[in-house]
Amino acid sequence: MTDLEKSMESLIEVFHRYAGQDSDGKTLSKKELKKLIENELPSFLACQKNPNVVDCIMKDLDQNKDDKLDFEEFIPLVVGLSMACEKCYVLHAQKGKK
Repeated sequence: MTDLEKSMESLIEVFHRYAGQDSDGKTLSKKELKKLIENELPSFLACQKNPNVVDCIMKDLDQNKDDKLDFEEFIPLVVGLSMACEKCYVLHAQKGKK
């Protein structure tokens, strides 16, 4: 597999590892989302000033308002954080050239 294929597989596996912690196995509850963020994105969580950040993320991502996130609803979180990280990467690369 290519690096990108491995990354996609990893993303899918991580989602289902946390989604599989209850009887559903196909969606993330707020509790599962919180555990995923705590374990898989600890730096992101540590930078947050809002103690209710997981509640806000859940509300923003839960398009069908069923209090769960399926994979399609979860992906915008990863994409948004990846885009923010890429901007930081570019800024650091530019500073290194100066």
